[in-house]
Amino acid sequence: MTGQILTITIVFILLIIILSSFVSVKQGTIVVITVFGKYRRILTPGLNFKLPFIENIYSKISIQNRSVELEFQAVTFDQANVYFKAMLLYSVLDQQEETIKNVAFKFVDERNLMQALIRTVEGSIRAFVATKRQSEVLILRRDIVEHVKEQLDVILEGWGYHLQDLQLNDITFDDVIMKSMSQVVASNNLKAAAENEGQALLITKTKAAEAEGNAIKISAQAEREAAQLRGQGIALFREEVARGMTVAAKEMAGANMDTSVILFTMWTESIKHFSENSKGNVIFLDGSTDAMQHTLKEMMALNLLHPDSVKK
Repeated sequence: MTGQILTITIVFILLIIILSSFVSVKQGTIVVITVFGKYRRILTPGLNFKLPFIENIYSKISIQNRSVELEFQAVTFDQANVYFKAMLLYSVLDQQEETIKNVAFKFVDERNLMQALIRTVEGSIRAFVATKRQSEVLILRRDIVEHVKEQLDVILEGWGYHLQDLQLNDITFDDVIMKSMSQVVASNNLKAAAENEGQALLITKTKAAEAEGNAIKISAQAEREAAQLRGQGIALFREEVARGMTVAAKEMAGANMDTSVILFTMWTESIKHFSENSKGNVIFLDGSTDAMQHTLKEMMALNLLHPDSVKK
């Protein structure tokens, strides 16, 4: 009976020893092995073997990306308080043995690492912001990130880590400064709107003046062309009248008639034209026989003084 118990005990101990000799490492994790407190080796993902009771698991290090959120305050060169909300993304630099040793032994624990990392980021941003004015901080978001990454990359590499990304999600100021900045933006917008409205009004008036000028030019051109056409028409009319008068004068001279009758006929036709086309104008004529004879004598005298005017 005693022998059976001893056998079972030995088998149980051997089973425990065998089971403890195998270590399963998850994907994305590196296991650090020590022997009596001294670094020995690392175990990669998968099933690994270790010496039982001699090799011990010191730490399990995740090589996946890790993130942490930061909230802190900085002061600008002109003594304005700036409040930052940031997201820090970092990871183990690589899976090299020396890198894993730095990650495992540089800090006592994860808490001390995070404290050093956060304070380093905050200190770098505060030092950069302290050299800038409040009005410059908002437009220097990318410069702040690049400055921090440049400063931290060297430090983190010594710890075995790499800064993947730093995002400044929110940058705010004190309420008084925020209100004053809003007022400045609003006044600038009003100024820009007034300038745009003035430019639009100027363009509208300029275009209207150009259109009016073009209309005047077109009207003047049309009037000039119309005047030319009217002049040509009058000239043709006079030419035809002169030609007709010449023919009539020759016929009347051949019939031994007085050519002054032509002038009298033209005068009466003119009076008729005036009366038909006048617009409210009144022409007073003496319709007596004496007045007619007097007019006829004047026109005959005019014909005698200028005999060529009728022939032409």
